[in-house]
Amino acid sequence: MAATDFRALERTNRRETALLVAVFLMLFTALGFGLDLLIGDLYLTDTGGIGGVPLLTVAALIIGIIQALASYYGGSRLVLASVHARALTPDTPQHQMVLNVIQEMAVAARMPPPRAYLMDDPAPNAFATGRDPEHSVICVTQGLVNTMDREELQGVIGHEMAHIRDYDIRTMMMIAVLVGGIAMLADFVYRWMWFGGPSQRRRSSSDNGGGNAGALILVVVMLLAVLAPIFSQLLAMAVSRQREYLADAASVEFTRNPRALLRALQTIANVESPLRNASRGTAHLFIVNPLEGARDDDEGFLDNLLSTHPPLSRRIARLQALLDQPATAAASSMQASGH
Repeated sequence: MAATDFRALERTNRRETALLVAVFLMLFTALGFGLDLLIGDLYLTDTGGIGGVPLLTVAALIIGIIQALASYYGGSRLVLASVHARALTPDTPQHQMVLNVIQEMAVAARMPPPRAYLMDDPAPNAFATGRDPEHSVICVTQGLVNTMDREELQGVIGHEMAHIRDYDIRTMMMIAVLVGGIAMLADFVYRWMWFGGPSQRRRSSSDNGGGNAGALILVVVMLLAVLAPIFSQLLAMAVSRQREYLADAASVEFTRNPRALLRALQTIANVESPLRNASRGTAHLFIVNPLEGARDDDEGFLDNLLSTHPPLSRRIARLQALLDQPATAAASSMQASGH
């Protein structure tokens, strides 16, 4: 892929990140607006308008902005803390090999080497996070270190290096933090509706446009509270899936060896072990689905819609088909098919 293509992909990711943040801020605002209507800070007037002061709407928007800024500047720390990762040190020959491979792949990608972190988990997996190549992290599990040889490790690190180079990490990191924020706010609204009940501050049915309008507002807000976290999670899944094939292709480009990532994915496919510290908010960051392990590999439409990753068998098949091709041609072929 030419340098101009990388710059175009970076610009696309910047636009997508801005659009995703705007979508999440709208969800925050909508939840705050709905809660204002339920509590009574806002109410329907006799003329069909809306009266009152949108205190919770403004508060939700401010919370959303704060979360967006926090995810941009401190999201990687939050992600690493959520999976209980620690800095990787050269305290064993295996850990030294990981650090060496990260240096090698950084040279191949023409980027500064990311910081290395380790999760004490027996399942083989890895992810990258950060806001740009200068502030990036690659985290591997102890299971990956234990099961991968140097060639396989190069394939995995090359894949994660591609996410860093293409600025996927910024988009995915911010999604990870904002999805959690939407889930917490929606849960608060949902619990308040069930356990708090309508506020006494709400106007009478004659003042708020009628009981039917109040009931409709209640139903709409309840649906929003239920669907907002689901929608945000589906959005995270869709964004993640479309980037995995391109990162596979870039790994082939960096290593000049389609067999490296192929063997790594085959090794992972033989281990049916989900991560202990994985969550739905961070699942899209990993090289393979950390929640279900290799078993979650169906290829139906609904299965793919609800998965953070394309089927592992399909990724393996694409790499297998490239073994008889030169590495540069293989990478070009995968990039074309990934789009």
